[in-house]
Amino acid sequence: MKLGFFTMPIHPLHRPLHETLREDREFCLIAEKLGFCEGYFGEHITDAAETITSSLIFIAWLLEETKTIRLGSGTINLPNQHPARVAAEVAMLDHMAKGRYIMGISPGGLLSDAEVFGNLDKNRTEMFVEAIDHVLGIWSGEPPYNRVGQHWSISTERTYIPALGQGAIHKPYQRPHPPIAITAVAPFSKGVTEAAQRGWEPISANFLLPCWVKTHWPKYVEGCEKGGRPADPANWRVAKSIFVADDLATARRYATEPGSPYHAYYNSLATKLVGNGRANLFKRDQSAPDSSVTVDSVLADLVIWGTPEKVADELAAFQDEVGEFGTLLYAGHDWADRTLAIRSLELMAEKVMPAVNAGRRSAAAE
Repeated sequence: MKLGFFTMPIHPLHRPLHETLREDREFCLIAEKLGFCEGYFGEHITDAAETITSSLIFIAWLLEETKTIRLGSGTINLPNQHPARVAAEVAMLDHMAKGRYIMGISPGGLLSDAEVFGNLDKNRTEMFVEAIDHVLGIWSGEPPYNRVGQHWSISTERTYIPALGQGAIHKPYQRPHPPIAITAVAPFSKGVTEAAQRGWEPISANFLLPCWVKTHWPKYVEGCEKGGRPADPANWRVAKSIFVADDLATARRYATEPGSPYHAYYNSLATKLVGNGRANLFKRDQSAPDSSVTVDSVLADLVIWGTPEKVADELAAFQDEVGEFGTLLYAGHDWADRTLAIRSLELMAEKVMPAVNAGRRSAAAE
C-alpha cells in the first residue's frame, strides 16, 4: 500500500491567509521528502476556513519546489467553471508538471459555491458530465471547435485563424489526457461505477464510515466490467484522518479534545453535511435520528489516532474491513501545533506504513 495525502484543511478563521497557504505548501514539501507518492488539494471559493480557492494555482506554486511527488486537483468543481477555461488551464499545468499531474474532478459539494455561481437550483451532476465531456472533446478534437450543450456551447469557428494559431486550445502533456480521479462521497456511489466505466479512478472520502467506504469497491468493479477493463485494487485510493504521536496521551489530546484541529475539522464538516441533509454519512443505522450524530461520535468513528503501533493495528483492521486498496491518503488538517503535526507525518511514513505493509506481506505469505 502506497502513502499519499489529500488536504482540504479547515483553518481557524482568525489565522492570516498568507500563513495558512504557506503552511499547506510546507505540508506538501515535507510529505515529498518523507516519500509520499502523491497529494491532492481541495478548493472552495466561498469558505473562509478552507483557504485554497484554486487547486491548479496552488499546484503550480509547488511544481518547481517538488521533483517526484504527483500532484492532483482535489477537485476541480466543474459546474463552477467554463469547460474551455478548464481545458486550457489543465493543459498548461500538465505541461508544467511534465506528467506529475492528476486531474481530480467533481460536481462540487459546497452549497455556497453553487449559490455564488448561480448553480444552486440546477442539476450540478448533469453540468459536471457535460463539462468534462466538453473538456475531453476539446482535447481529442481539432480547431475550430463547435460544441453545443445544454449548459455551455463552445465555438471558435467565426474567429479561427489557423496560420496564427488563433482559436486553438493546447492539448495536455499526458496523452490523451492526465489520469482522471473522482471523489466518492456517498455510500453505494453510482458515480464510482460511471467513472470506472470511463477509465477514471475513485478516491473514497475521509468523512465516510468504513461500512460506506466498503461499498465503493463493488461499484468500481461493476464500472470496470462495463468498461471492459480489469478492476485493480491498486487504483483505489482511500482518504483517512490520522494522527500519530510518540505517546498515547498526546495523540488523544490532539486528535479528540475540543479545540484540537481534528475536533474543529469534523465539527465544521458535520455541521455542514448534516445541515445539507446528509447526516446518513455518519450513521450506521439509517433509522437513527440526526441528533445522534455528534462531533464526539464522528471523531470516534472516523479518526485513527495513537502511537505508531496503535495506528498501524487500526489501519490494518480498517483495511480488513473495507478491502484491499492501493493508496492511503493521509488527510491534511490545520497545524495547531506545528511540531506535533510534522512529527505525525514523520511517524506515519517511517513507522506506521512499514509496519502496515510488513503485516500485509506476512498475512499474504501464510
